Amino acid sequence: MNWNTLLSSQRTGQKILAAEQSRSAFEQDYDRIIFSHPFRRLQDKTQVHPLPEHDFVHTRLTHSLEVSSVGRSLGKRVGEVVLERYPVLKKDFSLFDFGAIVAAASLAHDLGNPPFGHAGEDAISDFFVHHPEGLFFKDKVTPESWADLIKFEGNAQGFRILNKNQFGLKLTFATLGAFTKYPCPAQFQFRDKGKRSQKKYGFFQTEKQIFQEVATQLELIEPNPGGWNRHPLAFLVEAADDICYSIIDLEDGCSLGLVNYSEAKMLFESVITKSKSKLGKLEFINSQAEKIGYLRALAIADLMAECTSLFLDHETDILNGKFDRALCDECSSKNALNEIIKLSIDKIYRARSVVEIEAAGHEVLPGLLEEFTKTGAYLMEQKVSRKYFNLQKLLPPEVILATKADPENYYLMLRNIVDFISGMTDRHAISLYRKIKGMSL
Repeated sequence: MNWNTLLSSQRTGQKILAAEQSRSAFEQDYDRIIFSHPFRRLQDKTQVHPLPEHDFVHTRLTHSLEVSSVGRSLGKRVGEVVLERYPVLKKDFSLFDFGAIVAAASLAHDLGNPPFGHAGEDAISDFFVHHPEGLFFKDKVTPESWADLIKFEGNAQGFRILNKNQFGLKLTFATLGAFTKYPCPAQFQFRDKGKRSQKKYGFFQTEKQIFQEVATQLELIEPNPGGWNRHPLAFLVEAADDICYSIIDLEDGCSLGLVNYSEAKMLFESVITKSKSKLGKLEFINSQAEKIGYLRALAIADLMAECTSLFLDHETDILNGKFDRALCDECSSKNALNEIIKLSIDKIYRARSVVEIEAAGHEVLPGLLEEFTKTGAYLMEQKVSRKYFNLQKLLPPEVILATKADPENYYLMLRNIVDFISGMTDRHAISLYRKIKGMSL
């Protein structure tokens, strides 16, 4: 792979346009995402603590903004060195282009997450795996399409959202490539879970051709048919996310009293290596919340430095498709990060308040899927039912139009129903479930 094609500003279905004087094509990507409706919905989607009552606990929106900020810094740091290594790139690109691509992809990285976080992903999958109403559709779709449905994947849903016609984001291929951490489909016969890029999957059957177009334009390596090596900047998007969720979830856990200050301080200090000389300032900070915030800032700064160095050390192998590991899994602070994650699983992710709401998600999302997939089936088969006629009125117009336009395509109908439900905020999902089940009128 080479940086000149990897930084393509081409957009699907469009010619390469001259950049505005004030904004590059990649900065336009960032603006398109931040003003989009799916991005605004993240303000009421679970990060770790569902339906938070405290204004200092992160939602998917604040998490995404922070990941984007870290991603921009990582991109600029890497870009500065890459441009020195390949001076010919300076004619068309700057370090700000690297930063803008990673920032935009990082901003969008959680767009496909359903209500109730990762528990919501499992709840949607479970509907098709365990519920008779979901299993009913198994024989009506192809094996490849069924693989998409029985393992809902937020990353693939995000790629779908970025490329759906009604949102019209039309992002550059460089940003779409950096966004796609798992450039393979759900049913991939060559999957090697030892490779980070194949741990999950990155696009549904509905977007398969779009990703092929992106991969061709970027000249991504395709070692096996239908599966590609990552865009190099995807490693930085992943690192930005890994840094933020591990460090900031610990900060939230301390703020909520799930982790005591002394334990959190010790864990933060274990990843602060380059900035140890700055720890003396802690004694001049009176507020515990401000102390935790200061430790968090130092930890993120040092982890960014480690990941930048690691990326640049392995840049040639990354371009050749020989490096396929998460940067945070290989950096010098990896053991300290693992300790933070272990504690977070024990005391934060399994806290009673988290588990209770996640359990509710396993009731709410399959319940909505049961009613609305039946609605879609009735619509396709033109069956008469007052109940499902009424439920049709609750579906977005584009779902009804798409279903009527292709009445034989059960997979497309299900894909659109899942779009509708996975796109809901936590509160909207709960409210609609209660209403259609007659619990709240």
